[in-house]
Amino acid sequence: MGENINVPELFGSLVFNDKEMKERLPEDIYASLKKTLSEGGEVDKNVANAVASALKDWAISKGATHYTHWFQPMTGITAEKHDSFISAMPDGTAIMDFNGKALIKGESDASSFPSGGLRATFEARGYTSWDPTSSPFIKDNCLCIPTVFRSFSGEVLDMKTPLLRSIELINKEALRILKLFGINDVTRVIPTVGPEQEYFLVDRNMAELRRDLMLTGRTLFGAKPPKGQELADHYFGSLRPRVRDFMQELNEELWKLGVYAKTEHNEAAPAQHELAPIYVAANIAADHNQLTMEKMKIIAENHGLMCLLHEKPFEGVNGSGKHNNWSLETDTGKNLLRPGHDPASNKLFLLMLVAVISAVHKHQDLLRIAVASASNDNRLGGNEAQPAIISMFIGNDLEEILEQMAGIATAHIGEVSRKLESGVKSLPDINRDTTDRNRTSPFAFTGNKFEFRMLGSSLSVAETNVIINTIVADELRSFAETIEAADDKQTAIDNVIVSKYREHAAVIFNGNNYSPSWSEEASRRGLLNLPTTPDALPYLTSGDNVALFARNRIYSGTELMSRLEILYDKYAKEILIEANTMLEMAGRQILPSVMEYLNMLMGTLKSRFDVGVGLRLKEPAEQLMINKIDPLAKETVADIDDLRETVDGCCALATAKEKAEYCRDKVIPAMKKLRKASDSLEEIIGSAYWPIPTYADLLYGV
Repeated sequence: MGENINVPELFGSLVFNDKEMKERLPEDIYASLKKTLSEGGEVDKNVANAVASALKDWAISKGATHYTHWFQPMTGITAEKHDSFISAMPDGTAIMDFNGKALIKGESDASSFPSGGLRATFEARGYTSWDPTSSPFIKDNCLCIPTVFRSFSGEVLDMKTPLLRSIELINKEALRILKLFGINDVTRVIPTVGPEQEYFLVDRNMAELRRDLMLTGRTLFGAKPPKGQELADHYFGSLRPRVRDFMQELNEELWKLGVYAKTEHNEAAPAQHELAPIYVAANIAADHNQLTMEKMKIIAENHGLMCLLHEKPFEGVNGSGKHNNWSLETDTGKNLLRPGHDPASNKLFLLMLVAVISAVHKHQDLLRIAVASASNDNRLGGNEAQPAIISMFIGNDLEEILEQMAGIATAHIGEVSRKLESGVKSLPDINRDTTDRNRTSPFAFTGNKFEFRMLGSSLSVAETNVIINTIVADELRSFAETIEAADDKQTAIDNVIVSKYREHAAVIFNGNNYSPSWSEEASRRGLLNLPTTPDALPYLTSGDNVALFARNRIYSGTELMSRLEILYDKYAKEILIEANTMLEMAGRQILPSVMEYLNMLMGTLKSRFDVGVGLRLKEPAEQLMINKIDPLAKETVADIDDLRETVDGCCALATAKEKAEYCRDKVIPAMKKLRKASDSLEEIIGSAYWPIPTYADLLYGV
């Protein structure tokens, strides 16, 4: 592994990509399929059969024996049901067979996946259908065919279908804008995405001793370690051997699957790391990120590690995000968000920039919902992540250009040298970028793309990009309609840039989003502050949002309601799983260990008095320790009872919304109370008696 590998030869070796398809399909079949992909419509039966035959032969040559329709239900992870290529013959033998019908359509039990009430147990039928825009690949000797997932009655049950719809939508509206600028050689505009993936690696043997890590992906108990990330010595530090070997194997496995794994490094927290890919089309990026998360977990086991993708595995230590880098590129290679050498005269860029500013300001609620989960709520608002307030960073230079166009008086920033001089003759000077980077901003312009930093590390990027594509496309449509109706197109373009910037400039904040004063400032600007998932979710089905998704044909009202129900239900279930895990750990592990330690102290104290030593001591050390531990132990017993009663109270509630709000208001505070007493005990009890690995063990055990 890793020695003398030929990366170009390895890359995509397990993917039935365009190169393989062109080589293996007859020329007319290949041309027909490509035409269908570009123009839309149903795949011809003969074409489907030819593709299926070529796919089967290729897959078998790579060692595959089965195939599956690989889809992305509303669980947030992927699903697959394997069927072998075997087909029975009348003489009792078998052949390997795969046809166009099996390629295009499959069936799954739709009632067993989250549907938000769209499917009942007795209404089980659901369909998977081939997504020919994403290449099939081989994983674990199985041919995986990327598919969408819909119910028998046609409702969307997955995360890929809305993403594909939003991609077509923004392509259509961006092309309208380009034509207004006289750009007619572009036939397609593609949203591109590069999701930076953060994660933790801990020793698997230690992790398996903790029920919380095994069942919830995060630690529900744990006192602050003597050393955390105070020294900033882990960030970009040298890789430990086990981590290096893990990263090497991960790279090779991802490269085989066509994933452009590019950048890897240690992150800020101990045991935290990051992998960043090269940007690709949004649909492919969503598929690749799902594969990346799956491979991380599997490959970690090969190295005696456990990969933690939870947003906040350790209290008081930086959590993990997934920075969603989003841009728009044409099929001619032009990045529509690149300012160029003279941004002030690049009206196409400024129009696109203002479209994003307008979209983000108008739809703060949807962007907050795009990153809403019980796990991400633990991370947002901490010192390592943005508060749950949507704002944008565009940099002082671009802000000044827009404000000058809008006639808004601002303090002139002044010319900043574009050269960074080293002051050392032997070192060359380097060019300075147009803008600095603001790592505290949730939606930051970073040169030729927007980096949405609020997305949680365990979440799918699909839903986030559905929302970004949709809200920006909706603004582009509005812009296009205004400009198309005007006689003087250039004046109309300038007017749209100015008027929309004035209307939505309140969302731009180039300062420190971590500052305590920012919440007050955001409130004065009229920006939403939705700290928890149940605070944000009601906005999903507001009249404006239902209308937005309906007019753009992304979601029907029924589909939005189902997604709302799924999100409430998932939030409540995740909190209740954590609460029940805490009850088990506290009652069956922590409390018995504390009692054992107390018994040891009392036994030692008694033996002192038996020999007369204790009589000569005013306050024996054992007694002082008992006096500290006993009240905390009693508090723990009471807190366990309180949490159990609180959890039982949730079961009596009728709706998912009621349960989610109850979990936020009642269960989480009861969990925090139990944790506080237990963590205090951890700091007192002898290490030989403490039943679970500590933060120091986990963070520095690799």
